[in-house]
Amino acid sequence: MKYPLVRLKPKEGRRLRAGAPWAFSNEVAMTPNTKALAPGALVNLAGEDGHEFGTGYFNPKSLIAVRLLAPAPDAEIDADFFEAKIRRALSIRAALFDRPFYRLIHAEGDELPGLAVDRFGDVLVAQISTAGMEHLAAPMIAALERATGARHILLRADAPARALEGLESYVRWAKGGVERVTIEENGARYFADPAGGQKTGWYYDQRDNRAFMAALAKNRTVLDAYCYTGGFALAAAAAGAVRVTGLDGSQGALALAQDAAQADDVASICRFDRADVFERLEQLLSAGEKFDIVIADPPPFVRARKDLESGARAYRKLARLAASLTAPAGFLFLASCSHNMPSDRFAAECAIGIARAGRSARLIRQAGAGPDHPVHPMLPETAYLKALVYALD
Repeated sequence: MKYPLVRLKPKEGRRLRAGAPWAFSNEVAMTPNTKALAPGALVNLAGEDGHEFGTGYFNPKSLIAVRLLAPAPDAEIDADFFEAKIRRALSIRAALFDRPFYRLIHAEGDELPGLAVDRFGDVLVAQISTAGMEHLAAPMIAALERATGARHILLRADAPARALEGLESYVRWAKGGVERVTIEENGARYFADPAGGQKTGWYYDQRDNRAFMAALAKNRTVLDAYCYTGGFALAAAAAGAVRVTGLDGSQGALALAQDAAQADDVASICRFDRADVFERLEQLLSAGEKFDIVIADPPPFVRARKDLESGARAYRKLARLAASLTAPAGFLFLASCSHNMPSDRFAAECAIGIARAGRSARLIRQAGAGPDHPVHPMLPETAYLKALVYALD
């Protein structure tokens, strides 16, 4: 065999046999030879009975010990391998979108675990989150260049999850370099900072939800809490809102939102304020402010399982404040990007918060990320985004 063999313990691998691409550390027979493998090493994975699961990469430091890349053992994981995966992902996006602005690679959803790539025209931003993908960066970058012809490729290898893989963080241009990218989406134009912003600089996952809320915004007032670079706010403004207020804690993100408002010719109806969102919502409530549409799309409140209860309380409080600021017959949008927050628990906390605001509501939309964020059918836990829209009485 070309690669070392990693075996499962007896009677383990039920999800793997059903088609899941992960083997957890408690499923793997951690022999001395296995423990000695370098984090990120390519391996063949087999069951205790000899059943072959294929080729993957291994990390003895990670809860997910093996992530599969190919269904056959000893698969050649080179630039040609990556190019085939990327071209398949491209073909799906070409069927979904007319313009090259989308998430091109979504980790396991596109059969490339540990890798997410967002496309901004001829600029690609790649997030590498695992040791295995880190070791494969060179052929991955070559394949991205070949498949897309991108002029600029940025590596955003700075996600907190890298620490769990024993990796250091860095941000560097593998090819070219730009200070700002322009995004075209839902009739609006946005600006993002790929090297200095959050994640890749933009959140494509909310595209469809932004379109839904924008369609409600004509002739209405809108509050966009945690607006970042103006995603929901500018979409609403472009759709005919009469007044839009955006709140965020990042001055850099708000500057990009303001610049985009100028470019979209909606600056006269947009106001972007730097604030602690919870504090500002309390102030607005005390001042008797109301908005026809309130949008609250916060950063993850539940970053780890240990944060579940404190995060649940934060979502409940946010729902209460947001509902209290929503005008009669208005619309409320609440979202969670915490994959450790179960969807049913999130919905329950939002319902409690709305009730504590003394409001009655109808749930009119339940949604997740857009189709450029595909979910592996055997990994439902990767469907991280939860979005709820209510019509409030």
